[in-house]
Order: sequence, then C-alpha cells, then structure tokens
Amino acid sequence: MSQGRRRPLAAVSLLVTTVTVVAACTNAPPPPLVPQAPKQSPTTSAPPTQPMPVEVVVGVDELEGGFNPHTLADLSPTSSALASLMLPSVFRPAPDGSPQLDSTLMESAEVVPDAEKFTVRYRIRREASWSDGAPIAAEDFVYLWEQLRSQPGVSDPAGYRLIDDVASRQGGKTVDVTFAKPFPGWQTLFSNLLPAHLLRDAPRGWATVLDDGYPASGGPFAIRQVDLDRGEIILERNDRYWGPPAQSDRIVLRSIDKARQVEALRSGDSHLAVFGADRGTMQSLRDLGNAVQLITVPRPATMEVLLRQDSRALADVKVRQAVLAALDRPALIEAGTGGGPAEQLQAHAQVLAPSERGYTPTEPGLPNQPDPAQVERLLNEAGYQRSGGAWLRDGRPLNLVIAAPFEHESYIRIAEAAARQLRDQGIQATVVTPTGDQLFGETLAANPRSGDSSGAGSVDMAIAPRPAGGDPAGMMASSYGCPGVAPDSEKPFPHNDAGFCDPLLQPTIDAAVTGQVPFPKASADVESVLWRDAVALPLYQQAQVMALRREVSGVQPGNGLSGPFSTAAQWVGTPADKDGY
Repeated sequence: MSQGRRRPLAAVSLLVTTVTVVAACTNAPPPPLVPQAPKQSPTTSAPPTQPMPVEVVVGVDELEGGFNPHTLADLSPTSSALASLMLPSVFRPAPDGSPQLDSTLMESAEVVPDAEKFTVRYRIRREASWSDGAPIAAEDFVYLWEQLRSQPGVSDPAGYRLIDDVASRQGGKTVDVTFAKPFPGWQTLFSNLLPAHLLRDAPRGWATVLDDGYPASGGPFAIRQVDLDRGEIILERNDRYWGPPAQSDRIVLRSIDKARQVEALRSGDSHLAVFGADRGTMQSLRDLGNAVQLITVPRPATMEVLLRQDSRALADVKVRQAVLAALDRPALIEAGTGGGPAEQLQAHAQVLAPSERGYTPTEPGLPNQPDPAQVERLLNEAGYQRSGGAWLRDGRPLNLVIAAPFEHESYIRIAEAAARQLRDQGIQATVVTPTGDQLFGETLAANPRSGDSSGAGSVDMAIAPRPAGGDPAGMMASSYGCPGVAPDSEKPFPHNDAGFCDPLLQPTIDAAVTGQVPFPKASADVESVLWRDAVALPLYQQAQVMALRREVSGVQPGNGLSGPFSTAAQWVGTPADKDGY
C-alpha cells in the first residue's frame, strides 16, 4: 500500500485518543468509537497483460536461398510468396486475370496522348514508401528497367528492352517511360519493384544480392527473421506500410517434409500449407476429411526440356528430333510431379501455360512412348551409325550433357530420367547440376557462335521453367526471340535459355509484341516452327496444393497466377501459443 493510503488511518487513531480523554473529565458517557480500518499489506499493481500476437503458420516446401522474383534461378514458390507479401507492383491481376491498377501504390498509370513516342506516365502516391522510410519513386523504376533489359537469366525481359528512357518528375513521384515502339502489354511491366537505394550499390551483384531476403519492404509485411538452416522465415506486420494494415501480426513460413506437413495440419501446428505434394501425400491429405480444404494452385511456370540448337551435338534438327523420339514423356512427367497436382496440368503448347487464358494444345501428335525405329531412322539420316551399343559419327559417340539446377530436386529427377531413357536408345547422356545462377545466368545465356567462351556449348539439353502470366506476346519474345542489341551501346542482349533465334521468324514475333499482328495468329506461326525444329518439349505447368484449416479466414487462391500469398494481408489467424518475438 502507498504512503498516501496510510495517512488517514493515523489521523483516525489520534481522534479516538482525544475523545476518550475529554469523556473522562466530564463524566459523560463516551461516544461510540470510530471503527479502525484493518491494516493492509503493501501491494504492487500488476502490469497490463499484453495480447498474444495473432499469427498464421504456413507449411511450405524447402526454403531455398535466393529470393529475386525476376530471375529464373530464383523462380520458386518461396520467392513468389515473399514478393507477394513485401514488394509493390503497379498492376496486379483482377478476378478475371487481367491487369488491374494497384490503387494503394499508384494514383494513375496511363498512356500519354499525342506524345512523340509511345509514353506511359506513372503517378505514385506521395505516402508510398519503403519500410526504412525512403520513398518508392522513379529510381526504383529505373533500377528494374536497367536490370531486366540487360541481365542474363531474367524471366521476362522483352518489354523492358523496348524502353528507351525512364524519366523522373515531381520529386520522383511521377515517372515517364518512353518506348522505342508501341507496346500494348505495358501494363505487365514494373511488377515487384525493388528498393533501388539499397541495391544499386550493393557489393554483391544482381544474381546474388537478394539471396538472403529483401533489405526493405514496400508491402503489408516485412521480414523479421530468415533462418534457412531451421527452415523458417518470420514476417511481421510492416508498421510503415501506408495502406490498410495486415489483419494478422505475423506470418511464419515453416519448411517441413511432406509427411510432417500432413501431421502439422492434423494437429493444428500449421494453419495452412502450400507445397508440392506427390500422389501419396495427396491421399494422406484427403484422409484428413473435413479438417482441411484442398485447392490446386497453378504456378506461373511450365516445366520443359530444352534442346539447344546452338550446341554442337544438337545443331542438326534431325538429331534433336531423334532425341524427342527417344524420350518417354509420361515417365518424365511422373518423375517431376510424383503424381501430384501438376500432373493434371500437362502442357501441349510452346507459348502459353495450360491454366492461361487462350491456351490451346498445338502439339502435332508427338508419340508419348519411345520410338526406337524413329530414333534409328533420324540418326542414320544425320550420319550416325549404331556400333557397340552407341551412336557414332566420324568415330565420335553422340554424348549429350543435360543440365538441371542444383537447388531444385524435381528438375534433377527429370534430368536423370531423361538421361536413362536416352541411354536405353544408345545415346550417351550425362547429368550435370550447376547452381541456378550458373546455369541460367551464365551457361544458357551465352552464345557460343559469337565466340563467347563462358561454357554455353558444354550443355546440350536443360530442364528449365518457361515463365508464364505476363503479356503473352512479350513472354513469347522473351522465350524464343532473337536477343537484339541495346540502342545506347550496341551491346547484344543475353540470349534466351533455349538458345533459339530464327531471323525469318523474328519479324512475326516483333509484330506480335507491338500489336501489329494479333497474338493468336503470330503464336500459331511461332508454335509450328518450334515444334518442327524440336526446340523444346513442354511437360507440365508447375502446381502446388493448398491445404487450409478452418480456424484461419481470409485465405484465397489468388487471382490469375498471383497465388494465395497475394491475399495474405486479409488472413486472420489465431493467437500464438507463445510470444516468439
């Protein structure tokens, strides 16, 4: 009890003593005594109870290092999830999948009428800023343009290579982007902006600068902790976010194996899981009954086998056709999907992914099973003879090198299955597993015919993703167009991963990008050439299963190919079992 609470009791004791003395002198009966309050022990007030943070625990696949959403090496569910949670985009998919202006970031984005060249003016909201307080501004547009038009191994460079200039106005909050040619697909540009003020002069280069996460956030969440050894990433509500605050205090991404994913959902240790499940895991999830809701989530990438015509071994189209005739396509799909959700999204076109609007199979009836007679005929026509179980030409065996990125197990499984199938037909094959940065950023982007000695010719085939979800004509140009040169330096841009360039086909691709030729007509012409020249064998569109428990609300699959993490600001989880901050 405080000293202030004790003072009235002392006064009452003094009053009682005085009254007793007066009564003795007057012989009058004493008045009733004033009752004395009982003595109390000193106490302290308990501090107010802090509410437990509301969190959503998400089971995910292995948390690979590398979070750059613009590179093929980092094209993964992890990078897509973090980009959705933290990186601002000018446009996002509407419910029908079409681009819709993100009014949280932007005041407007529109083509400037009567401009000398095709120009788009972007007006960024004054309050839009990164989590370190720096404004989201024109420099972020400039940085992304400079990187995506010139760096090797990026996912969709074609639209950025059409840009002549990015100009800053009104303190960086107005951006004028001028194009060399009209680009109807301009609304697909400047997604997942990056903090240029922190990355431009970073000591590590573009390929690795985001290996450990993002140094600042421009979304509703920010990274609090990345622990790849433990398989956990913790994100907290971004208090500097100027838009509507996230409904939950934090999101925990937890990487565990498939069996533990199911058990965590059963016990409630995970609120939801978004991961690549195989056939057995899907059955285990179904066995959970009404405890979870299962949704297939297509990813913005098609798995394919690239047959590089710029390799010495595969320069002859007949050899490439013989390789396709030696492959067991269903077995390759099984190796990559394990019978999981992606098995239902088999790809039979060279440009669009199965879940994209306008997708139509274009495949000219390739056999699904190996055709030894076709292999023999085509290799004989290419000058090879079968000898001692191998195919020889000029005394040298046909020996192919198949590359798959080290970080992705499913890619490697496909590569090893393809190598076994080729060896069964007498075609020697070896699998190599460079890092994704080496494969996509160096080897496949080089051009051995130009005298580049970086090792492009050492890979004949590659297991690679073909990005999807952007402007269809731009994606077609990025995957199969000739690289062109930078107008300000005359330096050639990096090659596409397929190593494909057809000067006769290029005008059709260019006309589709600029809108002079409708995309369906142009893509039909491009598809026929790609199938004829045996450039790539599409397998399936990547997909995951989302398993959702009922105690978390606000979770949606996401519009278009944006995925469920695009709705994470609306997720409402449960109080954490322990503080954990």
